[in-house]
Amino acid sequence: MTDETARTDGHRVALPDEAATEKLGRDLAAILKPGDIVALSGHLGAGKSLLARAILRELADDPALEAPSPTFTLVQSYETPRGGVIHADLYRVRSPDELDDIGLIEDLERGITLVEWPDRAGTRLPAGRRLDIVLEVDPKAPETGRIAHLAGGVLWRARLTVAIATRRLVDAAGWGDARRDFMLGDASTRAYERLTREDGQSAILMISPPRPDGPAIRLGKSYSAIAHLAETVDAFVAMDRGLRSLSYSAPEILAQDLSTGLLLIEDLGDQGVIDADGPIPERYEAAARLLADLHRHTLPTILPVAEARDHVVPDYDRGALAIETELVLEWYAPHIAGVTLPAVTQAEFSRIWGRLFDEVLDAPWTWTLRDFHSPNLIWLPERAGHARLGLIDFQDAVLGHPAYDLVSLGQDARVDVPAALELRLLAAYGAARRAVDDGFDLAVFARAYAILGAQRNTKIAGIFARLDKRDGKPAYLKHLPRIEAYLRRNLEHPALAELKAWYQAHLPTLFEVE
Repeated sequence: MTDETARTDGHRVALPDEAATEKLGRDLAAILKPGDIVALSGHLGAGKSLLARAILRELADDPALEAPSPTFTLVQSYETPRGGVIHADLYRVRSPDELDDIGLIEDLERGITLVEWPDRAGTRLPAGRRLDIVLEVDPKAPETGRIAHLAGGVLWRARLTVAIATRRLVDAAGWGDARRDFMLGDASTRAYERLTREDGQSAILMISPPRPDGPAIRLGKSYSAIAHLAETVDAFVAMDRGLRSLSYSAPEILAQDLSTGLLLIEDLGDQGVIDADGPIPERYEAAARLLADLHRHTLPTILPVAEARDHVVPDYDRGALAIETELVLEWYAPHIAGVTLPAVTQAEFSRIWGRLFDEVLDAPWTWTLRDFHSPNLIWLPERAGHARLGLIDFQDAVLGHPAYDLVSLGQDARVDVPAALELRLLAAYGAARRAVDDGFDLAVFARAYAILGAQRNTKIAGIFARLDKRDGKPAYLKHLPRIEAYLRRNLEHPALAELKAWYQAHLPTLFEVE
C-alpha cells in the first residue's frame, strides 16, 4: 500500500498499475481472518476481479491460481491453508432474496468472503466484519492507474493502519518485493511473517500492535499489568539490544515502527534444539551454560529503546508470581479437574505460596527471559561459543531469580525432558557458575529451582486450560500431561511438602496418572 491519505471514513490508496493492485491484494490477504467480508465495488473494468484474484492467490499460496470471476456461477469456493474462502460475483443478482438460494449468507462466518458488486446484496452483508473497497479510475493516469478507497468499522481501521504501516516499513527497508509467508504464531496475540527475496535472503516481520490494557481485576490493575507482560514492542527492542550488547545471538533489528508495533528482524533460521527423538542433550546443555554466563553479569535495569525513550525492566515481584499461580484456581480447577474451590481453600493456597515466595524473592536478581525453552531457542552451528544459541521471544523479561529460566529449559513445556537430562542441565549450570563464583551453593539453588518449577508449571497448567476454554485453542491441552508430570516432580522436594499436601487434598486428579 503506497501514497495513502487517512480520511474520516478510511484510507485512500493510489495504485499506479496492475502490479500495485496485486500488491494491495497480497497485503490485504495478510490481515484477513475467518468471518471477514471484503466488499469490492466499482464500475466495470475498475479492477475488482484483479484485486480479488490477488487476494485469493495469496491466501491459497498459489501464484498461478486462475481464480476467474464467478459471473455466471455466482459463487466459487476455495480451500486454502488459511481456511475456506468464498468468492462471489453478484452482478447478475436482481434481488437480495436470491442470496438465500445460493447459500452465501449462511456461509459468511465459516471463512473469508470476497464479494464483487456487494450493493446487489442490499443489507444482507453484515457491517461488523465488512471491509468496503471502492475502486475507481485515477483521472491522472486513466489507462493503468486506479484509486482504492478502503473503509470499515473500528476493528478494520486498526487492522488497515497496521497493514499500511507494514507496507511502508518493508518498502523503506528494501524488502518491498519479498514474498511474504504467514508463520504459525505462539500463544500470544502477536503475528509473524517470513519475508523472502528472490536471492533467498529472508527476514522475519513481527506484528505486535500496542495491546490495550485489559479490565481491572485487582487494585485497579489488569492481569497483564500485574504479571508485567509487555504491552508494546519497546520491551522487545530494549531486551534485544541488551542481549546483543553481551554478544548473545538475539536477532538484529533491521527496521522498526515503534508506534504501530512493527519490527523487521533477522531470520535466525529453523534449526532448533530438539529433533524427532526430543531434546538434543548437547544443545540443551549449551543453553544451560549460556544462562550461567548471563547470570554472572551485573545487568542494567533500564535499557534504551530509542533516543529519549527507555524501557524499565520490571521486577518479577510477589504480585506477578501470585497472580500467575492463581490461574490454576480460575481455569484448571473448574475446567480440567472439574472442581470449584471455596474461598477458604483458595486462601490457604495463597498463604502457602506466600511463604515460598519469601524464599525466592530474597535472592539476588538477574534478567529472567521467562520463556527460555525449545520454541524460542535456535541452533546456529556456524557461530561460536554462546552465540551458537539464537534467542527470541524475550519481550516479557523481568528481574527475577536465576533459577526460573533454567526451570523453563529443564522442564520444557513443549517437549518431554527426561529427569536424567534435567539433572545434567543442573550440573552443567552449577559447574559453570562455580567456575566463576566459589560461593555458588547448588543445594540452595536447587531448592529455589523446585519452588519456581512448581510456580511455573502451576501457571502453565492454568494458561493451557484458559487457552482451551476462553480462547478456543484446544491444541494446548495435549501438553497438559507433561506439565502435570513436571509439577508432580517438583512437589517431591521437601521444601514443597505443604503445597503437595494441598494439591493432594484439593486437586487429587493431578496425581491420577494413567
